[in-house]
Amino acid sequence: MQVWPGEAYPLGATYDGAGTNFAVFSEAADRVELCLLHDDGSETAVELRESDAFVRHAYVPGIMPGQRYGFRMHGPYAPERGSRCNSAKLLLDPYAKAISGAVTWGEEVYGYHFGAPDKRNDLDSAPHTMTSVVVNPYFDWGDDRRPRTEYHHTVIYEAHVKGLTMRHPGLPEELRGTYAALAHPAIIEHLTELGVTALELMPVHQFVNDHRLVDMGLNNYWGYNTIGFFAPHNAYASWGDRGQQVLEFKSAVRALHEAGIEVILDVVYNHTAEGNHLGPTLSFRGIDNAQYYRLAEDPRYYTDTTGTGNSLLMRSPHVLQLIMDSLRYWVLEMHVDGFRFDLAATLARQFHEVDRLSSFFDLVQQDPVVSQVKLIAEPWDVGEGGYQVGNFPPLWTEWNGKYRDTVRDLWRGEPRTLAEFASRLTGSSDLYQDDGRRPLASINFVTCHDGFTLRDLVSYNDKRNEANGEDNRDGESHNRSWNCGVEGDTDDPDVLELRSRQMRNFMATLMLSQGVPMISHGDEVARTQHGNNNAYCQDSELAWVEWPDPDGEGEAMLDFTRAIVRLRKEHPVFRRRRFFHGRPVEGTHDDLSDIAWFTPEGKEMAQRDWNSSQASTLTVFLNGNAISEPGSRGERITDDSFLLMFNASPKTLEFVVPVDHGRQWQVVVDTANPEAVERGAGAKVAAGDRLTLVDRSMTVLQRPA
Repeated sequence: MQVWPGEAYPLGATYDGAGTNFAVFSEAADRVELCLLHDDGSETAVELRESDAFVRHAYVPGIMPGQRYGFRMHGPYAPERGSRCNSAKLLLDPYAKAISGAVTWGEEVYGYHFGAPDKRNDLDSAPHTMTSVVVNPYFDWGDDRRPRTEYHHTVIYEAHVKGLTMRHPGLPEELRGTYAALAHPAIIEHLTELGVTALELMPVHQFVNDHRLVDMGLNNYWGYNTIGFFAPHNAYASWGDRGQQVLEFKSAVRALHEAGIEVILDVVYNHTAEGNHLGPTLSFRGIDNAQYYRLAEDPRYYTDTTGTGNSLLMRSPHVLQLIMDSLRYWVLEMHVDGFRFDLAATLARQFHEVDRLSSFFDLVQQDPVVSQVKLIAEPWDVGEGGYQVGNFPPLWTEWNGKYRDTVRDLWRGEPRTLAEFASRLTGSSDLYQDDGRRPLASINFVTCHDGFTLRDLVSYNDKRNEANGEDNRDGESHNRSWNCGVEGDTDDPDVLELRSRQMRNFMATLMLSQGVPMISHGDEVARTQHGNNNAYCQDSELAWVEWPDPDGEGEAMLDFTRAIVRLRKEHPVFRRRRFFHGRPVEGTHDDLSDIAWFTPEGKEMAQRDWNSSQASTLTVFLNGNAISEPGSRGERITDDSFLLMFNASPKTLEFVVPVDHGRQWQVVVDTANPEAVERGAGAKVAAGDRLTLVDRSMTVLQRPA
């Protein structure tokens, strides 16, 4: 076999049509072997003799796409000094573009013996671990165009590749649960008719099923257990894992782009699947443990701010390079449109504290590729000082956990909620205005993958996680949920009607709030997980979307969701790019404020009304003639005006239509009677009229411009 010196960059395996260049960083290893794997289980070892800045490299002519490979690191195994090299362990390439196979759990994939954790384990891991794959980078993107949807036109749909597609009746059996299913007309039609503009995929980076879960007969369904930051997860490919997953993912992105839908990836750069000091040796740990991981004062152990056993070392230039190279790869080569960063506070821990001036943010800010796509932070982790909602740099948007909590509190009847609810409804200026950000920095959500589904939020007070095998100890216990009077399933028609109304209340509030709304997959069809609020290990019907029968509850919820998304899309007053001023806007020929707040009696809210512990009712006037920001070509934007009436109290109440804010109005949303509004039978009302709002309901009135 010929072996040429090759190049130190790019890292990973790079096929050029005639052969493949291999490059891997390791400061810890004394000697590095590239192992080319054959289908009969044998391997050919090639020593990487060339080294530049601790990058070992070689070019091997004739190595084609589909070739499986790994690395063996010869060097010190000294956990007490932070080094865990072990040539008996076949290691994944951190830059692998595709990964084949799965881990078969046993002592072979660990660096120590189960009965003697301080003793080095020299059992060969090759027959039991995953392998890296050389891929063909060439793909016909045709005339693919990124939708580049602006944030104020964006509606995000968070979904799981398998969970969204496994039960859809319009999909062929062989495509269900795969990337190809995302490209199928049945899924694309659902998304486009729903009105979403961005599909936010739960982790599709290659991940590992945890040893503990496999022993329990479960799987890591969610996928927040990454081992390959460049490789699409191979189990979501409908045909083969020798690079086919890359082609299939690209085809899905191309099809979604053709439908005008952006693709956002939920990415997990805060930790890896190798866990704590008792975890397996699959890649980073054996390549250069001290460079990749944040080690404790005693370097045998790991500092963990993620709750997973380890955290990546964000002050290491090699970790930062890995993350930035990965992000650019997914944008440039895979054509994705943005990222949602899991436990993003950990990425800002250059030392101990969360620091918005950390190197990671600097690198993202100056990067001409990554800085131009959607960047969404989950702005917390489990470490000290980890809750950072409102504290990310101006380039970033954030999952607004305070929005979720406040909206849940209002509709479940929690006291002293109204004033904060007003802030969340109008874009959370208390969180985002001081640093120059705007309402669009707030990614608003009521539910997400983590926690109750929307239907379960109104059906359970307590979690039901027994199926996870942890005696119901896992998952959040404080869900801010309310079961509407009965815990779990019931045949009581009054309770069922109240639950349906509450779901519509949540969806309408979400869609008519300033900021960027995010729907969790299946909420639009009233999906249930039967009270399980931590279905991370439930790869089954429990967590998959069950598509509704015609004329059922799910279909009715779907119709309402489509209508309320359409209302948001048609009216810029619900998706302003700037915060409200609370006063008339100059040059609009309108002496009314851009926003006004009223009691149910139609009188402007006084301070005592906001401070009342029992306050749970509110009317909000949105002035469509007082939108301060110009259009994209400098034109003045005008819209109809709206009154949003919230009755979150347990009583049926009369609301007076405020005078001096418009003479004639029409009901366009009524969460207590959505069918009438859909038929165009929404009541016409005049200033001073009284409207009856049943308990826990919401009504929206529209006045033409």
